[in-house]
Amino acid sequence: MTDHQQTTLDDLLAPTPGPGGETEAILAQARTLFARLDALPETERINTVNLLRLALREHSPLKDQPVDCVIWVEADEVAGNEYNPNHVADPEMELLGLSIRQDGYTQPIVAWPVEGTGGSRYEVVDGFHRHLVGKTDPEVKTSVRGRLPVTIIGSDRTGKPDRMAATIRHNRARGEHAPAKMADIVIELARLRRSDEWIGEHLGMDPDEVTRLRTITGIAEQFKDRAYSQAWEADTSAPDPEFGRKDTAP
Repeated sequence: MTDHQQTTLDDLLAPTPGPGGETEAILAQARTLFARLDALPETERINTVNLLRLALREHSPLKDQPVDCVIWVEADEVAGNEYNPNHVADPEMELLGLSIRQDGYTQPIVAWPVEGTGGSRYEVVDGFHRHLVGKTDPEVKTSVRGRLPVTIIGSDRTGKPDRMAATIRHNRARGEHAPAKMADIVIELARLRRSDEWIGEHLGMDPDEVTRLRTITGIAEQFKDRAYSQAWEADTSAPDPEFGRKDTAP
């Protein structure tokens, strides 16, 4: 850490004026505990810091913001999802790897807590490619001790439609989505009994866009769940205008 960084950190941790110097007292106690923390083995220290961050979040006025708490999770506990329509080309993927190797992780991976299989406890909502670099790039894996920086959203909403919608919102907000895969998402949400109105509201689409994406996969799928009524019934007692007419020629 440079002198400039240390000065900035000291300024940040400097006590603010308050009745009875309560801030300084809290910081003094925290520094004593941090000295004990430094004595722990590395893995135990990381786990303890995670627990401290989670505990601090409960006292933060901004605890409803996911980025208020980032924890370092074992990479094997984080799994990608199968419905992300965003694709990064090879050159951009290489650049992402270079960026993380050179600058470190500057953005956490956004994830949901899930009851996964194979040891996974979190499913990626946003940051699939950042998560992939952390799992496959040897230099990055070493630098982050085989862990990934994760911020957790929607712990009270674990249904698949909510998870899918959150992924799409993150991608669309950056202008990154593939229309064909987006159509698959729309159809899957319809199969999960979500209405066009729900899809439009949660994916940030207008009704015409929802209809167009349904159409990409075929008219039959688009109207599969819609009720039909018979518009007319044949009157078999009436003569056919062309073939049932009597011949009146002389």
